[in-house]
Formats: sequence, structure tokens, C-alpha cells
Amino acid sequence: MMGDMKANNTKLKNYHEHKAKFANLVQNGASDEEQSKAFGEMFDALSNDLQEEITAEVNNRVVDNGILAKRAIDPLTSEERKFFNEINYETGYKEEKLLPETVIERIFDDLQNNHPLLSKINIKNAGIVTRIIRAESKGQAVWGKVFGEIKGQLDAAFSEEEFKQSKLTCFVVIPDDLKMFGPQWIERFVRTQIQEAISVALEDAFLNGGGASKDQPVGLTKNINDDNGAVTDKESAGTLTFASSKKTVSEMKDVLKGLSVDKKGREINIDGKVVFVVNPRDAWDIRARYTYLTANGGYVTVLPYNVEIITSEFVKSGKLVAFVKDRYDAVRGGGLTIKKFDQTLALEDAILFTAKTFAYAQPLDNNASAVYDLNLDSIEDKPLDDSLPEV
Repeated sequence: MMGDMKANNTKLKNYHEHKAKFANLVQNGASDEEQSKAFGEMFDALSNDLQEEITAEVNNRVVDNGILAKRAIDPLTSEERKFFNEINYETGYKEEKLLPETVIERIFDDLQNNHPLLSKINIKNAGIVTRIIRAESKGQAVWGKVFGEIKGQLDAAFSEEEFKQSKLTCFVVIPDDLKMFGPQWIERFVRTQIQEAISVALEDAFLNGGGASKDQPVGLTKNINDDNGAVTDKESAGTLTFASSKKTVSEMKDVLKGLSVDKKGREINIDGKVVFVVNPRDAWDIRARYTYLTANGGYVTVLPYNVEIITSEFVKSGKLVAFVKDRYDAVRGGGLTIKKFDQTLALEDAILFTAKTFAYAQPLDNNASAVYDLNLDSIEDKPLDDSLPEV
């Protein structure tokens, strides 16, 4: 796989500063105009950061296949090379053109490898899907008379649900100066921009999306009305403090009990499947409460019941979102098409392209996730002073 510029604080510094600003505006319910402006500034910063990093890398190396191989820069396939050679030309595309499938798969692999929340959600590639078949957790196999009627029993075990995929469009800026570096570097530039654009949009939507009426997925912080399909904010299911070891065990027990039944009240197995999502700042307060010094002098960070805590800038500070990984359906489809943006924009020495795909997601039912308030002001004991017995 081609060497990637992973989303971290040592690279793409200006981009990550603008991303944090954009996420803060989303959290605080800023106007669409403010969010749109911040989103544009965020991707201006990404384009500039990428161009600087690629230029520096090219200038600091002798670009031959031997060094590229040592640096894990894989050569493009013939289809990829043709695609990104053609993207050089001023004429752009007369029609929408599908990105090579190998590039698309790399984009979504990188999404799930580099973004904690997206790594916990299984995003299925399903083409343009308008309906899904869901099976009850039990009922596909039934006991009955040898020659008994089973059609009705099977009808009860499976259900068909229609949903509407929504279009997700992002913008890719290709500076003219990048052309001199060739298709390999243009592919990297384009792929990184698309990956970051999609990751920001999906992460926000998977948490806060308002459903089909807003042309968005249904977020984990939302409920769906069974009668009319209306999507509304979940009310807080309680307050979590993580104030002491005993209190943490008790609080988490209540969270898991709530997630262990479906909307019909039937018990389900959620062992090892529960994820807590919190704001990055709150994550450190929580981790400090369950980090321990072992008898052999090392620190370990563990939560009861094999629960994972991950961070997202799109969770409001003071909130925690708990969900069951395999009870949230996410699909993508329609490939990724790129088209030259043919309207006049205030862009000098650059070509603007749009990249478009389709996606949808929603929980199996309202019990698949829950939202909690956090109160992290007090610690009743000091976990760091406790030592775990050496194993």
C-alpha cells in the first residue's frame, strides 16, 4: 500500500487546527453559514499542508523505483496511472469519471484504520442499496411438525426495511504546481483529501446525523419514532462520574444492562461489543481514573467489562455516547466519482474537482445506543496509588 500521511498532530498541523475549530462550531450549534466557512477554511489548510509536505518530500529524495520501494511508496496500477495522468490536463473531465476501485478501497481502508470511531463501525460496500433485510436474533430456525406450515414463521423472523442513501460530496483542490510531480503524487494528494473530507462528514453524521429528512444518516445520539420515522435527540440516560473503582463498576453495569435488551425487551449478547465515545478532552479525565500502577512498575489502562473508550471531536464536552458495534448498520455505495468543478471560483493556479459517493447508516433500534452526561469533577479514590497484583 502506498505510504500515507496519517492524520496526526505531527503532520498536516494547520489542517488539524482548523478541523478542531470546525468540530467546535458543530458541537455548539453554529449557523450553517459559519460551519460552511469553517469547512472551506479547513480544506484550504489541508490542501496547503499537503502541497508543502509533498513538495518537501520530492525535493529531498532522488525519485527512482528503488527508493520508492524502500519508502513503501507502491507504484500505481495501470488503471490508476491512466486516471491520474488524465487529471493533469486543463480540460478536466467532460463527464463524471469513476475513481479506480483499488483507490476507493484504499480510501475506506485508511478511513477505518486511522479514525477511531470509524474503525468501530463496519461500513459495508453495498452499491446503490434502497432496502435491507434484517433477521431477528432468534427465530430463523424453528421447531414444528414434520409437515407443518413454516412460511408464516419465517415471515415473522425476517423483515425488510427501505431506506434512502444520501449523497456525500467533497471538494478536491489540485494546485497547478503539483502536476510536475507526476500521477503517483497526485494520487496521494487526491486520496488524502478525499479520505479526510469523508472522515469528517461520516464521523459527524454517524454521531449527530438527522436522518433521511435531512439527507443524512441517523446518528447514534438520535432516536427514530417507530410510527412516523421522525428523528429526535436522545435524552440523557443518566450521569457517569467514574469517581471511584466501585462506582465505575456500578455505573458501567447500569449502562451495559440498558444496552443488553432490544426494543422488544429481548435480551441480547453484547460482551466485548460496547464502545464509549467521548470528547478528546474528557477522555483524559476518564483515563486518569482507571489507569493503574502494576506490581512490576508499569502502568495499565483498563476499564471493566472489556469496554473500549474512543474519542471524537464531534461529541460535545460533558457527554458520553455508548453503543453496541454490531447494532449499527452503515453502508456505502455508488463508487466515488470525480468531476471538474466548472464554475468560476476565486482560486488561482489550481483546479477544483468534486468527489461524490453515497452512504447511509442507522441503528437497529433505539436501544442500540445511549447518551449520558459526564460529571468528572471529583475522584473519591486515587487509582494511581493502587497497585494491581502481578499476573
